[in-house]
Amino acid sequence: MTQLIPYIVAAPLVGFLINGLFGGKYKNKAIAGWVGTLAVTISFIMACGVFFDMLSMPAESRAIHYKLLDWINVGKVNVGISYLIDQLSIIFILIITGVGALIHLYSTGYMKGDPGYTRFFTYLNLFIVMMLTLVMADNYLLTFLGWEGVGLCSYLLIGFWFDENKNNNAAKKAFIVNRVGDFGFLVAMGVMLVAFGSLNYSDIFPTALGMGSGNTMLIIITMMLFLGCTGKSAQIPLYIWLPDAMAGPTPVSALIHAATMVTSGIYLIARSNILFALSPPTLEVISIVAICTALLAAMIALFQNDIKKVLAYSTVSQLGYMFLGLGVGAFGAGVFHVMTHAFFKACLFLGSGAVIHAMHHEQDMQKMGGLKKYLPITFWTFMLATLAIAGIPPFAGFFSKDEILWKAFSQGSAFLWFLGALGALMTAFYMFRAVYLTFYGKERFDTGHHLPHEVGPAMWIPLVVLAGLSVVGGLLGTPTNALDSWLAPVVEKGEALVLASKSIPTPPFASQIEQLLLIISVLVALTGIVIATLYYKRRTTLAAKEKNLGAVYTLSTNKFYVDEIYDKTIIQPTYTISNSFLYKIVDVKIIDGIVNGSAASIDWISGIIRKIQTGIVQNYAVMIVVGILVLVSYVLIF
Repeated sequence: MTQLIPYIVAAPLVGFLINGLFGGKYKNKAIAGWVGTLAVTISFIMACGVFFDMLSMPAESRAIHYKLLDWINVGKVNVGISYLIDQLSIIFILIITGVGALIHLYSTGYMKGDPGYTRFFTYLNLFIVMMLTLVMADNYLLTFLGWEGVGLCSYLLIGFWFDENKNNNAAKKAFIVNRVGDFGFLVAMGVMLVAFGSLNYSDIFPTALGMGSGNTMLIIITMMLFLGCTGKSAQIPLYIWLPDAMAGPTPVSALIHAATMVTSGIYLIARSNILFALSPPTLEVISIVAICTALLAAMIALFQNDIKKVLAYSTVSQLGYMFLGLGVGAFGAGVFHVMTHAFFKACLFLGSGAVIHAMHHEQDMQKMGGLKKYLPITFWTFMLATLAIAGIPPFAGFFSKDEILWKAFSQGSAFLWFLGALGALMTAFYMFRAVYLTFYGKERFDTGHHLPHEVGPAMWIPLVVLAGLSVVGGLLGTPTNALDSWLAPVVEKGEALVLASKSIPTPPFASQIEQLLLIISVLVALTGIVIATLYYKRRTTLAAKEKNLGAVYTLSTNKFYVDEIYDKTIIQPTYTISNSFLYKIVDVKIIDGIVNGSAASIDWISGIIRKIQTGIVQNYAVMIVVGILVLVSYVLIF
């Protein structure tokens, strides 16, 4: 099955080319949807073939290197278009292609009738190509190519409905904010070339092991890589683009901003786990940023009324949990939560899309209510995914989130565990608030027009599959620790280095303490559900008591005024400096002055020289004689 590796990327690339080159000639636009969906499905099938082939190999020989061609060969730098398929990358490949295929199928129904139908699937296929390039690359430069590619596709898909200004602004915001993080990635690669003389994983990681913990170069590299991750994976302070990215079509939110692109940062750190394990200060920064992101996003989500905004801030919060796992050295746990999150969050986003579709593009939960009887399949799948994200056993989110919290506690970070549990309380509350406001209570929409109706099979089949995965996906984290064992060859060195640097003894009665914390975590989640039930399940007047919360409600609904603070402290000063100084002085007076002055000087000089051209032949003859005399005199004298 090794020969299938390049075709995993080639299949969606072919779909992109077919739709991009010939899509405008389709008499039936539905062809574009099926071409795009089939391309990703084929990619998923081939990925499954490679995965099962890897299962039959010994654990130590499961890493497959596949080189297509040389790319850059300058001096000591030798970078190829080559792939590394191992236990880590195959997990991400299966998520990208599997969830991606379901979202493509869903999109054939959701985007039906849209004028940009063919263009939409062209962009989706290109995104899959770039995401696969990112996770399959065996060097940082090729990873960066995929990294930038998904950024481009994100820009195109967020601004897909470009006839509306807010969509264009959201796309530009995502693109610009991500460029800040990408600068960090570029700097990190530059330092790698200085420190290692290579950008290949196989060269860098063994060399780094010999440099020792706390090496300054490693700290600079990992800090810069983490800066890149804060942009792509929406962590403080660069998370602000992701909630606005909900301006794109809902399948885009599910694919890019829940299941794949935003997890790029987690992949990059997990892949570079040895570098980060040897940089304890960086891990501390990651832990602090992660828990702050998880809590801030959860607090903002508490009282949002746009159903997609609730899920957007929930995504930011869950990404915080993933980074928390990485920050405490539990790289496998962070990847585990990536997988379960892909299942339940994609299901939630697609479920919200089904609701929006049924409500004729209404996203405000204040104008919904009572949809349970109209959308039974959507309701039950949404409910199962909600139980998963709330951390209720035996659903998927329970296993992955609590493994992260336990790793934080067992490594001496009881305070991080407490804050994580607090975030879990808020998660359960705001998600069940969304369920009750959307599906329960009094109908707050106009029933005189078209009544809401259940979506078609192309849309509910992916919902059912993802809901099923949200239920059983966590079984990989049961006491058999199948996923941990699978990922061990990739992450065990990094995890061992982190444990060695902390020198924390195993607490007595560790298993009993872990079970106790699991019980407390479940009780905390149930508390959040109970509070949401008491306040929202039977209420008839929306927000009757929310406003009584005062500052908490105001800060949450206004997103802690983060965008306003950025506008006052960064955007407006930058605009003022750009307009008043850089444009009016540097550009107009200095740069244009130099250019225009050069032209004026040449004009003045040419005006003087022009006077020599009198048109009188005798004058020219005199000048020739004078010139000859000057030359002869020069020769005679010198």
